[in-house]
Amino acid sequence: MRVRFAPSPTGALHIGGARTALFNWLLARHERGELVLRIEDTDRDRSSPENVAQIIDSLRWLELDWDEGPIFQSERSGRHQEALQALLDSGHAYHSNATAEDVKAYKRRHGAERGFRGEPETGGAVRLRVPEEGATVVHDLIRGETRFEHLHLDDPVIARADGSVLYNFAVSIDDLDARITHVVRGEDHLSNTPKQLLVLEAALAAGLGGRAQPPLYAHLPLLHGPDGRKLSKRHGAASLAELREAGYLPEAVRNYLALLGWGSGDDSTVLSTEELVARFELEQVSRNPARFDEVKLRWLNGVYIRAQPADQLGARLASFLRNSGHPEAAGDERLQRAVEISQEKIHTLAEFWPLAGALLDGLRDDPKARERWLGEAGRATLADVRQALAGAEGFDEESVGAALQAIAERRGLKPGEVYQPLRVAISGTTVSPGIFESVALLGREETLRRIDAALGAG
Repeated sequence: MRVRFAPSPTGALHIGGARTALFNWLLARHERGELVLRIEDTDRDRSSPENVAQIIDSLRWLELDWDEGPIFQSERSGRHQEALQALLDSGHAYHSNATAEDVKAYKRRHGAERGFRGEPETGGAVRLRVPEEGATVVHDLIRGETRFEHLHLDDPVIARADGSVLYNFAVSIDDLDARITHVVRGEDHLSNTPKQLLVLEAALAAGLGGRAQPPLYAHLPLLHGPDGRKLSKRHGAASLAELREAGYLPEAVRNYLALLGWGSGDDSTVLSTEELVARFELEQVSRNPARFDEVKLRWLNGVYIRAQPADQLGARLASFLRNSGHPEAAGDERLQRAVEISQEKIHTLAEFWPLAGALLDGLRDDPKARERWLGEAGRATLADVRQALAGAEGFDEESVGAALQAIAERRGLKPGEVYQPLRVAISGTTVSPGIFESVALLGREETLRRIDAALGAG
């Protein structure tokens, strides 16, 4: 088995494209086949080296490897011209100067349902000759058979008048030469498939390939948002790069994307990559649109974060912090402990900094938090807390907890009425990891300094 992932570098790798790449990768690994990476960069106006680099970087971040490539379609123009000439020489293609108006006039004469047929001319664009009778049948491994009657198909243009070939022709020759056995791609490409099959059949008849058959096709269901509408930017992250920047783990993204349109055979949700490879089969892919819900992805990512060994999560967070503008915190010796006391509370790597960043690089500025918790009553409680912590025999989490609980009991307060003024004093906001753990991490000297600053600010 040989499959291919063939993105166009006209933008970032979007989530639908990432799922297509993943399904091809899973299929190749499950069948012990080969995955070819082809960059379809013939749109010179919109393709760019930066987009190519971003796509390859995104695939590597998702930890999808390939066995051949990247092959750049733009570098195969010589082969495309050779194949085009072979189809012209064998009579499977012809030059035509027919305009859009000529095609409309033809249909007015022969009927709107009749496909356009031209006569060979000197110069002009190149059209593929569609057989007069019969049909092209797409045997889709997901959707079943779709029949396209030749009577209704126009002779498609496969090259411009300047000789440059069009998408459907280039893709077909590239698949033929790469010996692709299965084309797995989005449902939006289904309308291209009969044209590509016709090119492949003509190419094989003209002796361009050693294979006897064109590849099998499988068209993946579209991705929708939670509201049932086509997935777009309004539903949240639209690209793999955005998911990476938002702090998702590649293994969680792989797990979630694999479940979009594919069923594992049971109700399992959390599946390792090894399990996905072992179970993946195209026959289990649904024809119905799949719904991408970032809320569910965030939940699943949290499951993966909590399952991480703390030291591994610490290393990943250090790397994430370096890449997101907090290099000093990445090297802070307190980072590992901050990770350990935050691990149960975060769902993405990006959520760590808003939760625990104040413990590493100083107070946040939250006027509403100060107003709510550092009024007269809160400051009185905080002064009591300062005295208790200054005199505490130890300063580990247990000692800090005992001191704070004693204040709540003595003053007849709810725990939050003691913890929140202290939390605002040491972090500047009402959000932090557990208060006992946070105070112990800061240590006695820094905790008292921050409390003094809060009391002096009033």
